Amino acid sequence: MQKIRIMALGGLDEDGKNMYLVEIDGDIFVVDAGLKYPSENEQLGIEYIIPDFSYLIENEKRVKGIFISHGHDDVMGAVSYLVSQINCDIYATAFTAKLIEEDLAAHKIKNKKINIVKRKDTIRIGNNTIHTFPVMQSIADGVGFAFETESGMIVYTSEFLFDYDFLNEAFSMDINAFSEMGKNRVLCLMNESRGSTREGYTSPKHRITDQIEHYFELSDKRIIITLYKQNLFRIMEVLELAGKYGKKVYFEDENHLKLLNSIDELGYYKLPKEVIIPQKAFNNDMKDVVVIISGSGNKVFKLMNNIVLGENEKINLFADDIVIIASPVVPGTEKDATTMENDLYKAGISIIKLKAKEVLSMHASKEDLKMMLYLTRPKYYLPIKGEYSDLVNNADLAVEMGYTPDKIILLDNGQFAQFENGRLSSTSSFIELEDKAIDASDKNDVSGMVLKDRETLSTDGAIVCGIVLDFSTKRVIGGPDIQSRGVIYLKDADHILNEIGNILVSTIAENAQSGSFDNMHVRMEARDRIQRFVLKETGKKPMILPAIVEINSGD
Repeated sequence: MQKIRIMALGGLDEDGKNMYLVEIDGDIFVVDAGLKYPSENEQLGIEYIIPDFSYLIENEKRVKGIFISHGHDDVMGAVSYLVSQINCDIYATAFTAKLIEEDLAAHKIKNKKINIVKRKDTIRIGNNTIHTFPVMQSIADGVGFAFETESGMIVYTSEFLFDYDFLNEAFSMDINAFSEMGKNRVLCLMNESRGSTREGYTSPKHRITDQIEHYFELSDKRIIITLYKQNLFRIMEVLELAGKYGKKVYFEDENHLKLLNSIDELGYYKLPKEVIIPQKAFNNDMKDVVVIISGSGNKVFKLMNNIVLGENEKINLFADDIVIIASPVVPGTEKDATTMENDLYKAGISIIKLKAKEVLSMHASKEDLKMMLYLTRPKYYLPIKGEYSDLVNNADLAVEMGYTPDKIILLDNGQFAQFENGRLSSTSSFIELEDKAIDASDKNDVSGMVLKDRETLSTDGAIVCGIVLDFSTKRVIGGPDIQSRGVIYLKDADHILNEIGNILVSTIAENAQSGSFDNMHVRMEARDRIQRFVLKETGKKPMILPAIVEINSGD
């Protein structure tokens, strides 16, 4: 019988960074490779966080494919980082593949093969068979994956909701596919958890049309609306309303318009180009227009805030503008969203903020999750995607549906669920994982030491101690010069700075007299002595940066 293992490299007990592995007789299939945005206390110059790929790098020869379910950052944002370290084919639908190609190009990564699959398709890799099936999401061309095994299918639903009224083929869901999988045996269902605390179905509360239509209908004022760039469903709603009420639309981000042109070219959506204002034709004094402010993560809030502060070259706000905040706050964006909102109020701008309870994110709620369980009838249930409380609430839903605890699997990132002979045999194996933080300035991985240094700088400040020595005699010929930033604020603290200089000089003298002077050793010793002194005097542990420069003085 086959040996089957399932593990997450990200996505469990967290919001974002989704990455899952399905192993069938040693063959590894990667399902999604996403990023997450750091929380406020994790910022420190970090733009986003990606999974630890060490296990895949060590087992590269066993990796048979990377399967990306859709084009959101939380499931595909780390693909470029992954394929820069392992050589493996990528499998994605046409629109998702286009987004991946653009991301690879932005990272200057070439010669990576992307296999385009249909929303309902069958893929054969070696002795393995994988099926794709359509799911409805906020972005076009979303799919889930089903991996065939001798004991039944491993089904990954990605993100979904049941909406029986939206018939666009790029967004629609094939309910029959789930029923057929249920008839053909599902060994394990991997079901998302982010909406597991919400009562009822997500539909129709995922739509914003009813919440904002009267502003389009009754007002001839300019409407400025914030939207997440990758939520194409809601952008389409805004475009439909603009067309219905004869309003023109301007996209602040020209690249966002290119994204919509892509789904138009693929035949997924007929972009109403007659309502679009070209970039060069836009004038800030235009009336009765809709301005779309879009971005990913906290970027949309920062961009809107720049506009409020008058720092945008194209758009300035007027007192009678209506600003609709249609981009709900997600983890990692709270601070920027609050700053934006406060500055809008200070500017006296009319704000309409869509409430999270009235407009739901496009994730499965309780009844959606229960419906998926009912249709697929899995032997085992594995909640994924969400904070730990979300996973537990999702597990409780399975209990309500008659599943016993031994059929429900709750894992941590790095923990394996192992199946043998059609039964869960173990969850005791695990690997250690360390998140990779990507620096905002150069997009490089940032080590824990760098983050610790940044945290120290942000809380306790830094003291720079500079001195110049004669290379031969170690005599002081310049300094010491002591600079404090964020440590000492008192006007009468000169004695502290003077004593820091004395500590540096005495440390140098002691080492020179002993005949064992080593520049690096002296700097480390001085740093430790200064740090103890500053802690005693101020209660702080700043970063201490001694600089000892040795030159030939010519004496």
